[in-house]
Amino acid sequence: MVEGCFRSPRLGSLTFAHMPTDPDVSVVIPTCNRPQLAVRAAESALGQTHHDLEVIVVVDGPDDATVKELSGIGDPRLRVVVLPERGKAPRARNIGALEARGRFVALLDDDDEWLPTKVETQRRLAFESTARLPIIASRLINRTPRADSVMPRRLPGPGEPLSEYFTVRRGLFYGDGFIQTSTIMAPTELLRAVPFTVGLRRQQELDWTLRAIRHDGVELIYAPEPLVLWHQDEDRHRISLEMPYEQQLAWLRSNRELFTPRAYAAFTLSVLSSMAAPGREMKHFRELLAEARGHGRPGALDYLTHAQIWALPPSLRARLRDLIVGRREQPAEAQPVDVH
Repeated sequence: MVEGCFRSPRLGSLTFAHMPTDPDVSVVIPTCNRPQLAVRAAESALGQTHHDLEVIVVVDGPDDATVKELSGIGDPRLRVVVLPERGKAPRARNIGALEARGRFVALLDDDDEWLPTKVETQRRLAFESTARLPIIASRLINRTPRADSVMPRRLPGPGEPLSEYFTVRRGLFYGDGFIQTSTIMAPTELLRAVPFTVGLRRQQELDWTLRAIRHDGVELIYAPEPLVLWHQDEDRHRISLEMPYEQQLAWLRSNRELFTPRAYAAFTLSVLSSMAAPGREMKHFRELLAEARGHGRPGALDYLTHAQIWALPPSLRARLRDLIVGRREQPAEAQPVDVH
């Protein structure tokens, strides 16, 4: 054990000093075997302009190196929960939400960073909302080795179904709607009532958001400015780069009620298509067409997207996407989204 820390008998919670009382925001950071990234993420949370928060780093299994690095931060608002065995990020987030003492939980992946006003901005939007359970997201800066771009390119329109906002494309090489885990701040009550799906490898934030907005009193609000730095380092493993095609198709089929027919087809012919295409098995090309047409309502752009995903190498598609979207746009004002 790191000198100067103590371990609780329940979950292996460590703290590096006396904790402040009653934080109103709890930051939850799942991590495993990436000590430098975990420190960078924690420091970006502790460096917020809003100080009344706690940072809970959930270490996914025994990881002395990460605990040692975090001990060097020396901020009393930092708490570390060491899990006895690995269970992946969704489970770690769920445990972090159970440990949280704040009214709100703000999620942060260990390989991302927050800009300094992130919590202050989202907290203000939450208290301005009349909803009982406001979910606050934001734009982010998507940083790749080739370009920076701001995502999402647009915010949801009034009355637009959120499943369509997240999935229906308006461009051949990119989507307009987006939500990412590190942008999400939500009531602790909601995250406990609607936990992340343990075992789901991709689309974790999409799955959670579409389930959460079905609850009464929920409103999704976007801060218009980018508040998160999303590092897309291509020489480092990310869950978002995995291609679990069969699992994702099974998830989609079992959650059809979360999507409109238009959104179902768009997701099938874009996200699932991009997962299946590297295998170059034409049976999957045909399978996805049948799935989209049998249970959704595809548009012309969906068919074109499916075709170009299978025709072009992923590296070329990535370069074309960065070329098209690699510019900053002037954001609109924050918009609440009516989900009823």
